[in-house]
Amino acid sequence: MTEITDEYMRQMISQTKNYSIVILKAGPNRNKAGVERVIWEHGRRNFKLRADGLLSIVCPVSDGSDVSGIGIFNANLDEVKSIMDEDPGIKEGVFVYEVHACRSFPGDCLPKVTNIFPRISV
Repeated sequence: MTEITDEYMRQMISQTKNYSIVILKAGPNRNKAGVERVIWEHGRRNFKLRADGLLSIVCPVSDGSDVSGIGIFNANLDEVKSIMDEDPGIKEGVFVYEVHACRSFPGDCLPKVTNIFPRISV
């Protein structure tokens, strides 16, 4: 395991930046007829926010819980609240959300893994 010194930790912590995390949950209209269209447009908006550099990481959640997704925004809390309040899924009551301030390391990303189970030749 890699050794992490106190000096390294101090250096890295000094480089963190403020972000906002959104926890998207199922809203009161999540199971109404025609909801798929609203969710599709919500997804289209997420793609636009990603392209514009505002939504750095978006993670849909499909585990059957009331959590529908998590997003990390490159914006402050007030900006994110304004962004989320205009989301079609929020406006239609398909989703509700919580927003929290957080810190992280600029440049962090999810790993690009094409196959986590390599083929084994026998």
